[in-house]
Amino acid sequence: MDTIVVSTVVYADAEEIYEFLLDFPGYADYSKYLRSVRQRHGDGGVGTEYALRFAWWKLSYTAHSAVVGVDPPTTIDWEITKDIDAGGAWRIDPHDSPPADAPDDATAACEVSLEINFDPDSADAGVLNLPALVSIGWVVEKAVPLIRNEAERVIQRAVVDLEGRQREVTVAITTDSDYL
Repeated sequence: MDTIVVSTVVYADAEEIYEFLLDFPGYADYSKYLRSVRQRHGDGGVGTEYALRFAWWKLSYTAHSAVVGVDPPTTIDWEITKDIDAGGAWRIDPHDSPPADAPDDATAACEVSLEINFDPDSADAGVLNLPALVSIGWVVEKAVPLIRNEAERVIQRAVVDLEGRQREVTVAITTDSDYL
């Protein structure tokens, strides 16, 4: 299983961040490749299912995901339910107080992390309708670095909405992957 963790400090309280992250359909506003998110059923909590429509290069794909665990206001666990072995979590770790380099008006701070775990070898090539002479290995090799960049982009854009201001966002990325 390969892992990508993208994290940053967000200057907002944990409850506000948690509610923001529960809004999966809103993620399409932050992503270059995520075209739409449709809530299939549920209220956002455990058991809620989503259809996430991605498009990149000559490929488009709808991933089916589900919220599989929540621990308000610190954790939202999710998994992909079809075609690839993948899942992850949003984690919110409140700080006791904003760090010294926080904006002057910051009253709260949390470390927010997006963890993505996936088995690239579990991808089902048949669902992608690949062009002639294109292998699933080639697609995985090209797509995995895009996942890393996309995770960073989503966090940077979401921070602007959460904090209500534009600022330089420092994002830490750690990986455990042969592809990254």
